[in-house]
Amino acid sequence: MIVRKQIKELESRIMEPRRTIQVVAGPRQIGKTTVVKQLLERVSIPSMYFNADAVEAGAKEWIAAKWEEARARMRFSGNKEFLMVIDEVHKIENWSEQVKKEWDADTFADVNLKVILLGPSRLLLKRGLTESLAGRFELVPMGHWSYEEMHEAFGWDINQYIYFGGYPGSAVYLPNESRWRRYMRDAIVSPAIEKDVLQTIYVYKPALMHQLFRLGCGYSGELLAYNKMLGMLQDGGNATTLVNYMEVLGESKLLTGLQKYTVDKSRRYRSIPKLQVFNNALLTVMTDGMTFEKAYTNPQLWGRWVESAVGCYLLDRADELEYQLYYWRDNNEEVDFVITRGDRLLAIEVKSGRWQMNSGLATFRERFHPQYSLVVGGAAMPLVEFFGGNLENLL
Repeated sequence: MIVRKQIKELESRIMEPRRTIQVVAGPRQIGKTTVVKQLLERVSIPSMYFNADAVEAGAKEWIAAKWEEARARMRFSGNKEFLMVIDEVHKIENWSEQVKKEWDADTFADVNLKVILLGPSRLLLKRGLTESLAGRFELVPMGHWSYEEMHEAFGWDINQYIYFGGYPGSAVYLPNESRWRRYMRDAIVSPAIEKDVLQTIYVYKPALMHQLFRLGCGYSGELLAYNKMLGMLQDGGNATTLVNYMEVLGESKLLTGLQKYTVDKSRRYRSIPKLQVFNNALLTVMTDGMTFEKAYTNPQLWGRWVESAVGCYLLDRADELEYQLYYWRDNNEEVDFVITRGDRLLAIEVKSGRWQMNSGLATFRERFHPQYSLVVGGAAMPLVEFFGGNLENLL
């Protein structure tokens, strides 16, 4: 069984004196619950695990009841410390206020009850953490599975990873691509939108959100203006609405629109977005009529999948390494990805091995003087080397 790297950080924090609530947050179906269960087997602290998935949203006393149950267990056994885990905590209305009340009560009474909360994305936890629990939590972000993890766990090669993405639960269905697609739609896509987004925040036009998600995933790796998107969507709206919905999808770790890199930061927000999924499985499943053979044997199509896969990897590392991700384009010259962290600047160009390089990278180097520039894919840096490398060494 794969042991994800976050378990070491979480274990280290749990073994420290009680200071903050630990919040494990990330996309759907990437193993958050599994990591916490592995943690409970590794640590000697007595614990209780609760799941709010089947609890009614209006059950306001549920958190208080479970908290008191953990306290009673701790007192009954005479434990000096205790660990409580609440999974799917966001399903409870006003969960953050209730957690704050119980946590503060333990702090005041010197009750050494440590707490881990789990949620399927930062979107579901964002408002509660920043508004009610400010100063009381630490985030343990978990991203999508990497190529190395999918290769180690399921034996996937790099081309399978580029096309099928990094959802571990889907791996068993790989021999039957039609079945894999059904699993992705039923277990990943539908719950991600219906439960993780629409049941958590108010969306004025849910049909428009669905359409934007489907359209954006299918155009991953391409530039598409919001006004042009409006002409391709059936449900009426305006560009501001689409920008807001894209922000929600980005916070949900599903889909985002990268901004153009410019020295003048105010111009970035007016740029045409470059659409980018967080997991290439979403590009694949939202592209009608696509098969692995069709994509892999078509140089233009496969170039899109390769570029999108690199974008997924860079997005996934952005929170952990605290950098911002952009693209750059000037007329016909472009650079696929630009990373900034403080005064550090990194340019990355992607090619599938079948396309000739354009002059964009050379122009970007001359104009902006990045500390490093990389060419990924083809005869340059092999994709396996890129996905297995340490990006932090360049930042």
